[in-house]
Amino acid sequence: MTGSLAETARALKAARLAKGLSQQELSARTGLTQAHISRIENAAVNLRLSNLIELARVLDLEMTLVPRPLAPAVRDIIRSHRSGDDWPEARSRPAYRLDDDEHIGNRT
Repeated sequence: MTGSLAETARALKAARLAKGLSQQELSARTGLTQAHISRIENAAVNLRLSNLIELARVLDLEMTLVPRPLAPAVRDIIRSHRSGDDWPEARSRPAYRLDDDEHIGNRT
């Protein structure tokens, strides 16, 4: 399931490792115990929103609510960014682009 606790746990752990932080260092920066961070990263506890916000702040992550129908497009943009691909012209055209809205008002 997309957006699952396990997926969130993996993303948090990957962000921590990418910043070169140990669980103990993350604990010191967030005020959460190292044991609790371990349980979060193992998806062994339901993550409280306040804890997620604090972890995101320390790990330089941005939390954004995305309407479900747009989630695949957002994931594609993130995947593209991670691969270093800056939407080259050779890439197939996305299903929807913001500039497509220009044509909506011009219909006869």
